[in-house]
Amino acid sequence: MKKRTPISIYIGTTIGLTIMAFEMFAGDSGYFSSPFFWALILIAVILLLIMNSIGDLVENESFNRLTDEEKKEYLAEKNIPYYQKLWNSAFKKQSATEEKDILIDHGFDGITELDNSLPKWWIGLFWFGCIFCVVYLMAFAFTEYAHPEAEYDKEVKTMLASIEEYEKNAPQINLENAKYSADHIAEGQELFKTNCVTCHGDGGKGGIGPNLTDTHWINIKEKSLFKNVFWMLENGSPNNPTMRPFIKDGTITGRDAEKIAAYIYHINQETAPITPAQGGATAQGEEVKWENGNN
Repeated sequence: MKKRTPISIYIGTTIGLTIMAFEMFAGDSGYFSSPFFWALILIAVILLLIMNSIGDLVENESFNRLTDEEKKEYLAEKNIPYYQKLWNSAFKKQSATEEKDILIDHGFDGITELDNSLPKWWIGLFWFGCIFCVVYLMAFAFTEYAHPEAEYDKEVKTMLASIEEYEKNAPQINLENAKYSADHIAEGQELFKTNCVTCHGDGGKGGIGPNLTDTHWINIKEKSLFKNVFWMLENGSPNNPTMRPFIKDGTITGRDAEKIAAYIYHINQETAPITPAQGGATAQGEEVKWENGNN
C-alpha cells in the first residue's frame, strides 16, 4: 500500500499557487487585504482537510485488508519521515540485489543502465514548472502582468502623482523668492520646448517672438534678467498679447517658470548669442545692461 503525501504539503502548495495566481492576475488590487482572498484560502484548506479525512478512511479500510506481514512492512515505511524518504529516494544508492531487479538488458563499453524511477522532488518540480508556465502565459496574454510597457506606465503615473503631491505641499515659487540654479537648466530647456519654442525658436534664436540670446529687449520690468523673464512668464507682455501670462493662465506653475527663466538666463548670459548670420532673429527693442547677479 502506497504511503500518502502529508496534508501540509498540499496546503502549502495550494496557498502558494493561489498567491501566484493573484499576483499575476490581480497584483495591483491589494488582494492580501481582500476578504475574498482569505475566504478563498479558507475554503481551499477546508476542502483539502475533507479530502484528507476521506483519504484516511480509505487508507484504514485498505490497511485492514492487508496481511500481518504487509501491515508490519507498511507501518515500518510509514514511520520514516516524509522528507527523509524524499531525500532517500533522491540520493540513496541501491544494493547489488536491488540493482539486478531494475537492470536493463543492454549496455555499452562495460556500462550498464538501471531503470530507476525519477525522484519525487524532481517530478514535483517538473509539474510545478508546467503549471507555472501555463499560469504565466495566461497572465501575460490576458493581463498586464510582466509587460514592460505597462510597468513603465505604472511607474510614470506613480512618479507624476508623487510630483503632484510634492507641488501641493511645497512652498509656492513667486517673483520674490524665485532663484536661479544651474540644476534647473536641463528641465527648463524641456519646458521651453513645450511652451516657448513655437514663438521664440529652437535655442531661443527668435522667430515670431524676439531673439532671447542677444542683449536687446522689448519688455524691461525688472533690473535682473532672471527676474525679468519670470515677470514676463507671470504677467505676459503689455506690448504683445501673444506673449500671454503663462503662470496666471495656469499653463505653468511658478516652479516651472523658475526653470524656464534659468534656461533663458543660461542661453543669454552663459552662451554666445545666436546672430542673424547664424539663423537668429534681428535684435528688437533696446539694448539692456542687466544688473550683476542672477536673482
